[in-house]
Amino acid sequence: MPPTGVRRATGSRTALGALAAVLVVVVSAVAGCASGEREEGGGPKTAPPRLPPRHAGFDYQIGGAYPPPAGVRIVSRDRSDPPAPGLYNICYVNAFQAQPAERSSWPAELLLRDARGRVVIDEDWNEPLLDIGTPAKRERVAQRVGRWIDGCADKGYDAVEPDNYDSYTRSHRLLTAADATAFMRLLSRRAHARHLAIGQKNTAGLAGQRGRAGLDFAVTEECGQYDECEVYAKAFDDRVVDIEYTDGGLRAARARWGGRLSVVRRDRDVSVPGSAGYVRKVR
Repeated sequence: MPPTGVRRATGSRTALGALAAVLVVVVSAVAGCASGEREEGGGPKTAPPRLPPRHAGFDYQIGGAYPPPAGVRIVSRDRSDPPAPGLYNICYVNAFQAQPAERSSWPAELLLRDARGRVVIDEDWNEPLLDIGTPAKRERVAQRVGRWIDGCADKGYDAVEPDNYDSYTRSHRLLTAADATAFMRLLSRRAHARHLAIGQKNTAGLAGQRGRAGLDFAVTEECGQYDECEVYAKAFDDRVVDIEYTDGGLRAARARWGGRLSVVRRDRDVSVPGSAGYVRKVR
């Protein structure tokens, strides 16, 4: 969740022409092998994106960027901030809901509405849910979010973290898990096209859909607190970064998973050092 307050020709050939065609095919095949595999559509297949290291020092900075503490190798920051030099950087994008300040920038028809025409709101964060309930609307929303993903790539991020994958659970049954997975697949394709890895944010119930959704790793909140770390660790082969918001959650996460996953304790507002509520612990 976001901090408080805050995309051929056919026909007969002569023997000579047929021989030439064969030579062209052979040369093309050799060239294709030399240049790498080909996508189904005929384009070159790019190398897979770089994934976050396992069990590495992690800091969650989506409430504001600051110099990463010693030992940090992975950092997640809001898309409005630059990546941290020399680290593995994850770009936070609120992909399934509209942040309050951005609500007016969304076309009215792309905000989810109930039977009476009222916009469906995530009351905890005062965020309208985006309408991903049809293929056409998913495509339109994905185009807008895709531009943010492009921005993350342009800034030099390594990965993207689309938040609120679980918003369908707050949609009063207007959206389904299948809608969420189909939309995430669109975002994954956009991210991979820009050579970004893409992380599943929370939503333990859909971890088994990792392959269908095209996801590479997981960003979890309080998997220790709610005893969900095993679900993510199994689905993503321990490539999991976890944020705990209580000392008890940190202890629980570290007790079983401290030697395998990347775990950090942050304050719920994900504030910056010097703020009254700032908390960051790893033990």
